[in-house]
Parts: sequence; C-alpha cells; structure tokens
Amino acid sequence: MPAYSTRAATEQDLPAISAIYSHAVETSHATFDLEPPDLDYWRARVDGQHPGDHLLVAVDERDGPVGYAYSWSYRPRPAYDTTRETSIYLDDAVRGRGVGKLLYPALLETLAVGGVHTAVALVALPNPASESLHRSCGFEQVGMLREVGRKFDRWIDVAWFQRLLVNLP
Repeated sequence: MPAYSTRAATEQDLPAISAIYSHAVETSHATFDLEPPDLDYWRARVDGQHPGDHLLVAVDERDGPVGYAYSWSYRPRPAYDTTRETSIYLDDAVRGRGVGKLLYPALLETLAVGGVHTAVALVALPNPASESLHRSCGFEQVGMLREVGRKFDRWIDVAWFQRLLVNLP
C-alpha cells in the first residue's frame, strides 16, 4: 500500500486540488457548487489572510496530491474569529485507505496550534463515509438542516458537526 503524508498546499498543487473538487461538483452532492470554481478561488485558499485559514494536502510517495482539507471563515463577524469551517475532499482512488484519517487530524492540529477554538463542518446527507470520518476525528453532530440544498433534482439535508479544539496541542 502506498505511503501518504500531509503538508501545506502550494501553488503547484492547485490543478490537482481543482480536479479533485471538480469531480465532486460534477458527480456528488457532497458540495452544493453546481460549477467548479476557477484557480483563483483556490489561490485565495492558499493565500488565506486569517491565521485560521489553512489548505493542507495529502500526498502520495511521488508528492502528488490525493486529497485536501481546508479551513476558512465560519462567519464574517469578529466574534467568530476563533471558529473555522472545515472541509475535506479525497480523490476517489484513495477512499477507504486511511487518507482522510491522516489528513483531517493534521488540519485540526494546525488549527489548534494556531489558536482556533472550534471547528465546524457541514455534511450533505446521506454520506455515511463522511459522517464516520468526522466522528472518528472527534466531531459530534450538533444539528440538522432539512432540505437546504437542491442538486441533481432533489432536496438535500445537511448535518452540522462540531469539534472543540481545546484538548489538542
């Protein structure tokens, strides 16, 4: 089995990150985007200006990105500065190989070290693999929004997950 590691994303990783996300946009309801964003969207993620903005990649032994996780603003008000929304996407070829359980904790530790108090995540339902990953990384489901998104001609529910980071390094 290939060895995987994590690191901060760079400009060179953006085409691979974009391809992973574009596939999710076109084939799944994991994202509510209907059109893949351009590379400038991903550049903004790499260049995040807030100390809690991070974009990490999981890479294979050739240093090729096979997944990514990022954190970004939860809400644009100062009282929310130590809360970040998180997200993770993996290339289909590495699902079920432990890459998510390597990548997501790396992001959460980076957030905790940087002073972030709370991580939140939205999971479009049904998505048992994502729900399981979030729970295994210490998230708990704290809410549910019914029929808040519409994609592929159907209504989609979303579960809210939360992880307090105060017990991480």
